[in-house]
Amino acid sequence: MEPDRDIRPFLIFLLFALIVICAGLFTPLREKIEFRIEEVKLRLFYLHSNPADTVFVPGQSGTPFASDEDVEAAISRYITEAAPTETEIPPTPTAVQEITLEPTATEIPTNTPEPTATPEPLPNRYNIIGVKYETQHGIWNYCAPTNLSMAMTFWGWMGQRTDIGPKVKPFNKDKNVMFYELADYVTEYSDLRAVHRSGGTAELLKRLIVHDYPVLIEKGSFMQEVSGRYSWMGHYNVVTGYDDEKQEWTVEDSYYTADYKVPYDTMEEEWQSFNHQFMVVYPGDREGAVYSILGPYTNNNWANQNALRMADAQIQAAETPEERFYAYYNRGSSQVDLSDFYGAAQSYDMAYTYYPDIDANRRPYRIVWYQTGPYYAYYYSGRYYDVIALAETTLASTAEPYLEESHYWRAMAYNALGEIEKAHDDLEMCLNLHPGFTACEALLYELGY
Repeated sequence: MEPDRDIRPFLIFLLFALIVICAGLFTPLREKIEFRIEEVKLRLFYLHSNPADTVFVPGQSGTPFASDEDVEAAISRYITEAAPTETEIPPTPTAVQEITLEPTATEIPTNTPEPTATPEPLPNRYNIIGVKYETQHGIWNYCAPTNLSMAMTFWGWMGQRTDIGPKVKPFNKDKNVMFYELADYVTEYSDLRAVHRSGGTAELLKRLIVHDYPVLIEKGSFMQEVSGRYSWMGHYNVVTGYDDEKQEWTVEDSYYTADYKVPYDTMEEEWQSFNHQFMVVYPGDREGAVYSILGPYTNNNWANQNALRMADAQIQAAETPEERFYAYYNRGSSQVDLSDFYGAAQSYDMAYTYYPDIDANRRPYRIVWYQTGPYYAYYYSGRYYDVIALAETTLASTAEPYLEESHYWRAMAYNALGEIEKAHDDLEMCLNLHPGFTACEALLYELGY
């Protein structure tokens, strides 16, 4: 017997309501299923493709600016958009040449704060108590939101990783969240503050820890892929302790476990591949105390110059192609931060000459996912085809090309070459991946869309 036709809409509505309720109740289960689906897709990709086999060769398919006027226009545009410190632009290199490093005196800005007394001796060991550990598992690629959540909840923030994630990576498959995006979240969505710098040192980390400031760092670690093999990838850690006798750091590792121990030498190697970047989250009323510990690092220009000096020292000490690659890459990143785009381009060129000589199992083919300095260097040196080639190599390194920065820079290069439709397509992809991405919105508006 069929039910009365008058109650059918009610039954349909009831069934729909039950589905919605069940979906809400079983959200964790749904997330786990989605996580497993992503694993299968990536396994299939790596079964038929090895991104480490693809090598980016700069300077093979492009030409520099046609005139000095074009160079000046590009540099002027960058200065208008980003307002970096003005530096002298060196001559365009005609070929990749080994960089000879001569010790030079670097001018320290006069407004850089200097320590007023001899720093107090550090204890042999110290651990911060009270960091609430969180795991990144259960949601795909949630390292950055999870680590930032740990750094913020220490100071009484009442949120969690799922509050951060939708803001810093609106598209949940975004491959990476940059430090500046994390810092922006802190200042925009909390009463806390954040300072991010390059060129940090082990001693600085210890001084911050001793004064109970957890430090967020990004490093390059060899971690197990879904395919089962180990490869290099970027990974955030919250550093909370150290022990000089055991020669190990304590970190809250969202991938592994709470109070995870990392040997000093391992941490140095992994941290160096990210130019020793770090970020400190703190309450506003503690800003004076934080700046006192940071000393000259309160001046970002000084920190960038210090990172450049550190990279030069790394180049001098490097013995293997892998060490030389990271050292020159760091040099290029520091030069980009100092607006020396031609010098940076030459440093990145040097880095990529060593890349093919790195064992294929250790090649950091994901590095441009996390550190986009080469795009700045090549674009503002007029090497548009190198920007495009690097973007294509980077986007091909993943089963799903969800890297908004690579789409943006390829769009910039296409626009400079007059290929407006290709630029438009990349910008649309960029905004699909990261709605509200300001740089892509601005360029799309400039193109008249």
